[in-house]
Amino acid sequence: MVKSLDNYISDFLEYLEVERGRSLLTIRNYDFYLRRFSSWAKRPTPDKITDEMVRKYRLWLNRNVEGREGATLKRSTQNYHLIALRAFLKFLARIDVRSLSPEKIELGKQEQRQVEFLEGEELDRLLAGPASAPGMVALRDKAILELLFSTGLRVSELANLKIEQVNLKRDEFTVRGKGGKLRIVYLSSTAKEALQNYLAKRRDTSPFLFVSHDRAKKGRAQNIGLTPRSIQRMVEHYAMQAGITKHITPHTLRHTFATDLLMGGADIRSVQSMLGHASITTTQIYTHITNAQMKEVHKKFHGKSRRGN
Repeated sequence: MVKSLDNYISDFLEYLEVERGRSLLTIRNYDFYLRRFSSWAKRPTPDKITDEMVRKYRLWLNRNVEGREGATLKRSTQNYHLIALRAFLKFLARIDVRSLSPEKIELGKQEQRQVEFLEGEELDRLLAGPASAPGMVALRDKAILELLFSTGLRVSELANLKIEQVNLKRDEFTVRGKGGKLRIVYLSSTAKEALQNYLAKRRDTSPFLFVSHDRAKKGRAQNIGLTPRSIQRMVEHYAMQAGITKHITPHTLRHTFATDLLMGGADIRSVQSMLGHASITTTQIYTHITNAQMKEVHKKFHGKSRRGN
């Protein structure tokens, strides 16, 4: 007996959690995208999903669904819906349930992302910010900022770090990223020094690398790691304090890490590996701002036909 589409979606979400080790946030997002499709399509059986149905669904997403700002959905958000649907169709094929071939789902073309990163002088001001904070907070926040810039860690990866993971003798450690994939990240001398200074003053028993030092919190609240949101607020605080007008988040430091490497001459495959990107196309968002060769060509050949040149 063929199960309902919603039941297959539930099976798929369990598969993502148990077999693929996807994060709860990813599962929640896939749940939302797929339930939206199921509701719009009036819960068809898998064999009733067709090219034409998906085409009409894409038109509906593009014309009728509002985004956060009240306008229609961004093309990137529309693509997230399609990525979820394609992954679901792959799952159906895997369990031998007849439906539309996942290869039939093509993503819409979208504009290249604008990457925000810190210039050298802005970065220096941001990294100097924690000096104004009190005691342990200053040491912790300095270590966090230096570690984000040194490693390119995602904020969720940093928040989950345990003290035992970080090898200060080898200046490197292994982190588990998206999809449970492992990669090695490296400590700069300044990040290593900041971490050593912070850990030398720690007197708590928490296994987490970064914890709250709010004396008003007692018991278990002091023993758990900082949340990604609290780290984001901390970064925003120091960016504002440094007079940086850009919207700065922990991910901006990840962008700055990648941009700094590429501008310094690192090859894109190495940067891809250090960022933990599954596809080189994700890393290529940085190349349009780091192509020093193009700049030299422009300087050498542009404007030669004008008088005085």
